[in-house]
Amino acid sequence: MSLKDQLHEMNGNVTLVPVGAAPPEVLSWLAGRLIQELGQNVVIGGALSLPGAGHNARRDQYQGDALLTMLRTLGCPTPERVVGLADADCYTPGPNFIFGQATMGGQEALVALARLRQSFYGLPDDAMLFRERVLKEVVHELGHTWGLSPCADPHCAMHFSNTLRDSDVKEAAFCLECRDRLECQRR
Repeated sequence: MSLKDQLHEMNGNVTLVPVGAAPPEVLSWLAGRLIQELGQNVVIGGALSLPGAGHNARRDQYQGDALLTMLRTLGCPTPERVVGLADADCYTPGPNFIFGQATMGGQEALVALARLRQSFYGLPDDAMLFRERVLKEVVHELGHTWGLSPCADPHCAMHFSNTLRDSDVKEAAFCLECRDRLECQRR
């Protein structure tokens, strides 16, 4: 059975939820690519506002746990997954920022779009590079919801992205070892 068939059988649908002003054209593109990469049924849910309670004014960032809690309250039926695409800069206690966060083995994940854009760093935007980064981080965070931990292979989607270079080097696919771990979980 192919990885796409395994994931489809295990995990049902993925719902992409724009949080804040996430670009609709990126969501549509991402839905199509996730269908190609993972074989998941992908739908785009209704937009949510960024939660005021999750904003840290001193840092001018949103706390990732607050966004995951908001996504959890949507009541996603098992075994579906919900991925919030937050058009914001986010953090979690400890790190200065996060590209994404997920509930390990849970249903909800988020990807923070702000730092995936070239313009965040004062560079000209590159729409295709931005989309590829978003795809890689969504696949990575979905991997956590399916119980995968970070991977040492720098080309695997499950490799931890500490920098944009890490994100740019990795692929939007799981390495053979991570695929095997998914297969073992399925049994």
